[in-house]
Amino acid sequence: MASSQPTMLTPLLEKSKSNRNSSDSQNIPTPTPPQVHHCIPCAGSDAGRHKSLAVLSGHVGSVSCLALCGEFVLSASHGKDIIVWQQPDLRRFARFGHGDGSVKALVTVGSRIFSGHQDGRIRVWKVSRGSENIFRLTATLPTTKDYLGRFLNQGNYVQTRRNHRRLWIEHADSISCLAVDGGFVYSGSWDKTLKVWRLSDLKCLESIRAHDDAINGLVADRGALYSASADGKIKIWGKEKSSHRLKGVLEGHKDVSWNSVVVVCEYGRLAYGGGSDGRIMGWEGEEGAGNWKLVCDVRAHEMSVLCLCAAGEFLCSGSADKSIGVWRRRGGGLCRVGIIGGHEGPVRCLQASANSVGEGFMLYSGGLDRSLRVWWVSREHSEVKKSGGGRSIGQAELAASPNAAAAASPGW
Repeated sequence: MASSQPTMLTPLLEKSKSNRNSSDSQNIPTPTPPQVHHCIPCAGSDAGRHKSLAVLSGHVGSVSCLALCGEFVLSASHGKDIIVWQQPDLRRFARFGHGDGSVKALVTVGSRIFSGHQDGRIRVWKVSRGSENIFRLTATLPTTKDYLGRFLNQGNYVQTRRNHRRLWIEHADSISCLAVDGGFVYSGSWDKTLKVWRLSDLKCLESIRAHDDAINGLVADRGALYSASADGKIKIWGKEKSSHRLKGVLEGHKDVSWNSVVVVCEYGRLAYGGGSDGRIMGWEGEEGAGNWKLVCDVRAHEMSVLCLCAAGEFLCSGSADKSIGVWRRRGGGLCRVGIIGGHEGPVRCLQASANSVGEGFMLYSGGLDRSLRVWWVSREHSEVKKSGGGRSIGQAELAASPNAAAAASPGW
């Protein structure tokens, strides 16, 4: 089962009998009218393995992140707007947005939506029960209460850059990723820190100087936190009493930035990282143990792997080369079973539905071409090998590969 399952938001999105109040609308740029293009699959070797169902447009900037919430799909963009699309007809249900920076990350928790922004703040949204399809901003993190409780104490300030100090509860750069687990929201930032926020009162409990470079990806699962960074490391954190402690460090090839991380839990744990060199590497670790071993190292794309998502036994990768790779997991290794093309720019974000649709699953992709694309991907793939852009890799081949020397080094 994939580590990040969509959170049901259906109770949040109940319609009201009241009309929309113009004062509730957010002051954001007017986008192009939303368009839904329903597509048929192209003929070719991959025909039948996947189908393009729709192309959704309407964002004022490139699509930066996605979230699935029951029957709804949320997409956010560098143009500061968030759009809620309702399935199955994929009509635009609502549009909202706020902030001085583009939206970089989205997660949903019960009836709330958390968005991470370029201005270093997290915004919390909730549907207005007095107006139809209107989302209200209910909080901005850090909260005013959190500020007031800390700003007088000089011990709460940290040096963020030369001659500049901030409260430790503040991010000093863009928030690039968000994750939720066990009553907490976790935020990762280009300022190299992780912060822990309590869901019950939105208070910041902890700030971790986690990496030596920007944090690009974050997964929280079963009490463990996985952070992927441009410093070439994926770090594993475990919660101990009131703080988090480093449990392991996964390292790949030299001078590679990790852009994304995804975790799959079955008999143990599998962590996959997507790198700036176009490769996907995977490590296997025992449940509750700190020992990890490299089980996968595959050239997945010609350009950077920007995003990853898991769907059962499948792993999907989005790349700067404008394509989506579909992979079947085999004992931790990966066998490529399909390549999806269609985006006119780099594929920035992916989400896969946990529910089966026929003999396949739904895949959603957002790109720098400002489009959100909806795909149906068959689970009845036959394994294919392809030279150049990528190849299948198994345990035996990995063991014989010189790349297997890249180690997973424990950090204690």
